[in-house]
Amino acid sequence: MGHTRWLSEDEMRAWLAFMPAATLVGRELDRQLKEDTGLSHLQYEILIHLDEARQGAMRMTELAERLVNSKSGLTYQIGQMEKAGLVTRRQCEWSKSGVLAEITPEGRAMLERAAPGHVDKVREILIDVLTPEERRAIAEGLGRVRDRIIERNDGEACW
Repeated sequence: MGHTRWLSEDEMRAWLAFMPAATLVGRELDRQLKEDTGLSHLQYEILIHLDEARQGAMRMTELAERLVNSKSGLTYQIGQMEKAGLVTRRQCEWSKSGVLAEITPEGRAMLERAAPGHVDKVREILIDVLTPEERRAIAEGLGRVRDRIIERNDGEACW
């Protein structure tokens, strides 16, 4: 085992600020979406990715990677959303083993209803609290963190 590089006081301050902030931001966004629409934050993200995808559909494996979620967790969420009429699943035309998730008109309508409140909450709890310089630093720094983890996991975002 190598030599441990303990955190400096400044590094510890950053770490101790990041941990609860990340959890609290996630909880607040999840709470707001559930109260306003009944969606979880993950379900909202699924709708966003499908809405932005070519023809409103995406392979389940690619969607799981983009969401940084397990394939089994995504399958469960898609099943719940399918019951609610927000998405459908269908066989991928170019791959026998591939399954596509596709947003429905109801899913697009839900996304349209959910977006304004979600954006307002993101502004309230994160964007408007930070200066433009702080936002740039966070975007650059956390982008590098994400990229490093994905690189260490051979291009896979999770698990």
